[in-house]
Amino acid sequence: VQLVESGGGLVQAGGSLRLSCAASAFNLDYFAIGWFRQAPGKEREGVSCISNSYSDGSTYYSDSVKGRFTISRDNAKNTVYLEMISLKPEDTGVYYCSTVCTVDAVLKWGRGTQVTVSS
Repeated sequence: VQLVESGGGLVQAGGSLRLSCAASAFNLDYFAIGWFRQAPGKEREGVSCISNSYSDGSTYYSDSVKGRFTISRDNAKNTVYLEMISLKPEDTGVYYCSTVCTVDAVLKWGRGTQVTVSS
């Protein structure tokens, strides 16, 4: 099970980015997808999660991103997105996605995508 994260970059505070989590070898529809991040010098943390396409479509956001980040699926593209607006310097970090919603449940991390928000 391999996911590929993309879409990171360098933006100014208040800017926006859209991250993508894609899979080529399996259908993401069947999995809940979680987004995580690791800021410099800090532990990895959960940011957002969306249930699989066959359940209630529920979503979760950490308090630090609620109201600014939106997780969504494009089943036709087999991709899960994390739309991030009103970015803050504290959002800086490497962002990862996985087929689980909690950090402790992740067996293997991908390369992630770097997000840097300048003040």
